[in-house]
Amino acid sequence: MNQGDPKSDECFILVKAQPHRSSKYFETVCCAGIGRDGKWRRQYPVPFRILEDSRKFSRWNWIEYEFTRSEVDRRSESQKVDPESIKPGRSLSRTERAKFINPLVRDSFDDADSRGESLTILRPQSIELSWSEKSEHEISSERAKHADLANQLSLFGQTAKPLEPCPVQFKVKWKDSLGKIRNHECDDWETSTAFNRFERLYGRDRALKFIKEKYEDQYFEAGIVLAFSTHSRRNVTYGTRNQWLLVGLIRLDYDGQGDLLLQQEL
Repeated sequence: MNQGDPKSDECFILVKAQPHRSSKYFETVCCAGIGRDGKWRRQYPVPFRILEDSRKFSRWNWIEYEFTRSEVDRRSESQKVDPESIKPGRSLSRTERAKFINPLVRDSFDDADSRGESLTILRPQSIELSWSEKSEHEISSERAKHADLANQLSLFGQTAKPLEPCPVQFKVKWKDSLGKIRNHECDDWETSTAFNRFERLYGRDRALKFIKEKYEDQYFEAGIVLAFSTHSRRNVTYGTRNQWLLVGLIRLDYDGQGDLLLQQEL
């Protein structure tokens, strides 16, 4: 049940998690970004792949939209978006990004927890990308479920190609600001999309090598941050400890004295 009348808002998109199947919305994508006031917004659910082309957006795009609050998701940053209201705008240039994002970079999960945040950004001291091959059973099962959803959608006069599952699960091993080693599965859509594209062009081995070099070498040297969201049901609003999920691997170049000092420490 929605709470209140629809409200208008805008933000630039920083996070697009991988699509997840939903019997109600076909496939949903959890998106998140930062508003004009410098605060987080979470847009969910977004049936991204069946949006009209004119309403689709990418990371760094400003978007305008209408939303209501949901009684199901009590996290303060969450907004239930009307997909038909989405209007993509200009893309945020690389030189503009740091001034919006740097104030939201936290020292640790404890720092984010203490501020009552359910979205946060951390800058790793080291990063290592790995992956595990999905079994044929896992891939076949995912493929069948998405095909079934696409068939259901056709009954309502809408079409979308069934989502082809990514054959690998990416994982990130990283060191936080306190020197603690952490491990997270990666739910960043851009990572799996880039892998699928390069696998089609060059084969799996070269595609995996490219992705690994992209994040561990190119992005880490220039500046990389990790975006996290709390689990929708395992968070403090449900009386449990926050479970943080990795939803974005994002290049954010070092900028300003604070970042320069951090880079020297690394």
